[in-house]
Amino acid sequence: MWHNLNDSLSALGESPFWHPQERSLYWLDIAGRALLRTRGDIADASVERWALPSEPGCVAPARRGGLVIALRDGIYRAREWGGALTRMAAFDYDTRTMRFNDGKCDPRGRFWAGTLNEAKDGPTARLYCLDARDGIAPRVTEMAGDATTANGLAFSPDERTVYWSDTAAHVVRAWDWDAETNAMRQPRVFHQFPAKPEGWTPDDGASYAGRPDGATVDANGHYWAAMYEGAQLLRFTPQGEQVEALPLPVQCPTMPCLGGDDLRTLFVTSARRGRPEAELAVRPASGSVLWTRVATPGLPVHFFED
Repeated sequence: MWHNLNDSLSALGESPFWHPQERSLYWLDIAGRALLRTRGDIADASVERWALPSEPGCVAPARRGGLVIALRDGIYRAREWGGALTRMAAFDYDTRTMRFNDGKCDPRGRFWAGTLNEAKDGPTARLYCLDARDGIAPRVTEMAGDATTANGLAFSPDERTVYWSDTAAHVVRAWDWDAETNAMRQPRVFHQFPAKPEGWTPDDGASYAGRPDGATVDANGHYWAAMYEGAQLLRFTPQGEQVEALPLPVQCPTMPCLGGDDLRTLFVTSARRGRPEAELAVRPASGSVLWTRVATPGLPVHFFED
């Protein structure tokens, strides 16, 4: 059974994570240019909102306190909630048509973030990794490319596989990964989804499974993908075999995460912006954070190390 998180409505919810010390869920409203977090027990939590200067694509907690946030024009460090934003890295792309989107920290404390080509006129999106460990000056490495809408970033529990999706291409890719050297090799298709049928509308239902948006990996190494416009979450084995489908009361889920004290509360953000009025009338939870309980726990959030 899915529950709505109180006061969680966003235009475009994204990038949720569970903060274990604060016992809070954090997430973004990209279109609303805001970072949100809960206070109190999830069943009756209140929500705090921090207005940001541009669209935030992704966010992660920092070990020394505060957050790392990828905004439209770069990656920023905030030492505390609502505090000053200091840019750690700028990037050579046209911010009129490109911005950051999905990302998170890897198990070694590096912050990864991918870009999104809003013009959707070619696979110009990139995946970057920012390393500032041991007090070094932030160093950015381009890790992958050839995408239009960067999404679905996740790391396997054994630190040997990186997952990254291109929503526009309906594909999730995987790479062999050496976490110590941060080298990605052997790119491959993890799962290819059918394209959106010509003329499809939400009234057509199951004729379209959706396209892969944000993702998480559970303690068993299974990959959970939010299927945008598909009204469902799909779960895959490490070999790319679908083993579960969870229907959702929203048409456009955007990203799952596992949290709560036992990491068995499954949270899902969703989108509301640009959806037809008729769809919102029958799916009024669109844009909310949904949560339910599951059997398999997730992995603790990875903190940024600097």
